[in-house]
Amino acid sequence: MEKIVIGLRIDVRSETAEAVQKLLSEYGCYIKTRLGMHQHADESCTEKGLVILEMIDNCSEKAVELKEKLDAIEGVVAKDMKF
Repeated sequence: MEKIVIGLRIDVRSETAEAVQKLLSEYGCYIKTRLGMHQHADESCTEKGLVILEMIDNCSEKAVELKEKLDAIEGVVAKDMKF
């Protein structure tokens, strides 16, 4: 059984959040765990962030679709890891 984790680097959260959230909601049934982190600088949030997604088992096709759609959003870089 293959484990798939997708990592996202988001460069400008205020410009990409809506598109990213729409896709995460669309593929929500295939996402087991979602962890979002933002960078912090001098008592304020920055525009950059990271999101880690653990996909459910046996959904490799959906994981590839999601990664490709996320990676197509300007300002978002998506990478996958398979174990």
